[in-house]
Amino acid sequence: MDSSSSFSSLRAYLNALSHTPTRLAQRALSVSTSYDEMSQVRSRSGTSMRKTLRWFDLVGLGIGGMVGAGVFVTTGHATRYAGPAVLLSYAIAGFCALLSAFCYTEFAVDMPVAGGAFSYLRVTFGEFAAFLTGANLVADYVLSNAAVARGLTVYLGTTIGISSAKWRLTVPSFPKGFNEIDIVAVAVVLVITLVICYSTRESSVVNMILTLLHILFIAFVIMVGFWRGSWKNFTEPANPQSPTGFFPHGAAGVFKGAAAVYLSYIGYDAVSTMAEEVRDPVKDIPVGVSGSVVIVTVLYCLMAASMTKLLPYDMINAEAPFSAAFSGRSDGWGWISGVIGVGASFGILTSLLVAMLGQARYMCVIGRSNVVPSWFARVHPKTSTPVNASAFLGIFTAAIALFTDLDVLLNLVSIGTLFVFYMVANAVIYRRYVATGTTNPWPTLSFLCSFSITAIMFTLIWKFVPTGGAKAGMLSVSGVIAIAILQLFHCMVPQVRKPEFWGVPFMPWIPSISIFLNVFLLGSLDGPSYVRFGFFSAVAVLFYVFYSVHASFDAAGDGSLTAIKNGEIHVESKEIEDQISFKV
Repeated sequence: MDSSSSFSSLRAYLNALSHTPTRLAQRALSVSTSYDEMSQVRSRSGTSMRKTLRWFDLVGLGIGGMVGAGVFVTTGHATRYAGPAVLLSYAIAGFCALLSAFCYTEFAVDMPVAGGAFSYLRVTFGEFAAFLTGANLVADYVLSNAAVARGLTVYLGTTIGISSAKWRLTVPSFPKGFNEIDIVAVAVVLVITLVICYSTRESSVVNMILTLLHILFIAFVIMVGFWRGSWKNFTEPANPQSPTGFFPHGAAGVFKGAAAVYLSYIGYDAVSTMAEEVRDPVKDIPVGVSGSVVIVTVLYCLMAASMTKLLPYDMINAEAPFSAAFSGRSDGWGWISGVIGVGASFGILTSLLVAMLGQARYMCVIGRSNVVPSWFARVHPKTSTPVNASAFLGIFTAAIALFTDLDVLLNLVSIGTLFVFYMVANAVIYRRYVATGTTNPWPTLSFLCSFSITAIMFTLIWKFVPTGGAKAGMLSVSGVIAIAILQLFHCMVPQVRKPEFWGVPFMPWIPSISIFLNVFLLGSLDGPSYVRFGFFSAVAVLFYVFYSVHASFDAAGDGSLTAIKNGEIHVESKEIEDQISFKV
């Protein structure tokens, strides 16, 4: 059967649509295996990606991917919610990211492929959950890269003393938030696209050089902030009418700030997508992923504290907080604004480089599964990079960066990132406690559902119940219920799978805490973020129903994919006459 038979003609496609319910039943919950992802599915790219990266490359890519976007783009926005306590927002988000990083690491060591969260969910919850998560993650990358590219324009303008407004063309007829055309951001995205298409190894070297320079600038900023700043800024705003204290907007503001800065940690996810190109995944990936998250969290907290010490929270610029803090000063320190602008530019470039490497590899592996056109899966024989995916997403990112405002982008990115990390934490528990075809999945699924519902109850109480004794009591009861559910599951349901090389410690506590924190941070976001997330997810579902399920069904029919049915793996191939079935 031709893999494109459902799309060979209009009649063929209409016939395929008439079989949509049957195909959905067969494909939506079909799961792959680690072996399949690393062999047959990976072979769909043709040329293999070269294994050239070591642990220090991964640490450098992790730091480069996170630091640029984090402090230099999101600090000013998070300060609006958390005030001086923004450093705690970074600490909370960093802790949550570290727990998620443990979950990613277990999958990446066991299954070193470029698919990241998409592949992890495909071997646990099936094709549809993987597609929905992968679609959201690719959208996260595209939108966050567009946001970071527009942030670069602001810092470049500050560095040379020209307002970013003069770099952008305003189109009055476009709606607000989409009416400022940014040519510089587009040019930067396209240049980086060319770099990542050329070579992964050379991209890592470029990232390492830029990251080292960036860290020097970060150390300088921290030193100047603590030297020139005042401790009174941690409690006193510039405007007497603004809320005072270290927690001007209370604990709710701190957690809302944590949700806003969670974008800053998406870089470690990009590191996990490089697993296919790592020389020694067992040793290099745990150090690269977790190590970069720890280092970056420390840097974030120090820089947030430095910024707060330098200026009252209500004077911090939302777009370019660090460079704007020194611009226009008459005390001889105005030159620092230019220095910070240069450092931020390096950081934002590394962030873009790493994130665009990650988004291309996600798209490549999604293409291998045939839920998007397999054209995206091709790896160029000379460069050993996913050129098609890199070029397409680079152009798409440039188009978004051309006209979309930063505020519009950041809200959607945060909710998508939290959703993906939430799903991976669920997946690592499911995989430890369920063996397809041999164990009953319902005890584990029941635990995951009940624990998530308890986390949602806690979050809703925190957000909507007025402060007082009743709220404290309800929160305590919800917390006790969550712990009781977790302990009951831990005692009654045995693990059926032990990781051969590296596993999340204290199972199931660490991934469960990650689930709880991700749900809690999701509850800190505003309503419009959920509307945008729901709209995009609905579009993704429609795409899956009208295209992906049929392309995937065709691929399974001609042996390009394998599927697990009734606890058995069925492999069908043109080269093999007999169907081979074996128990999982």
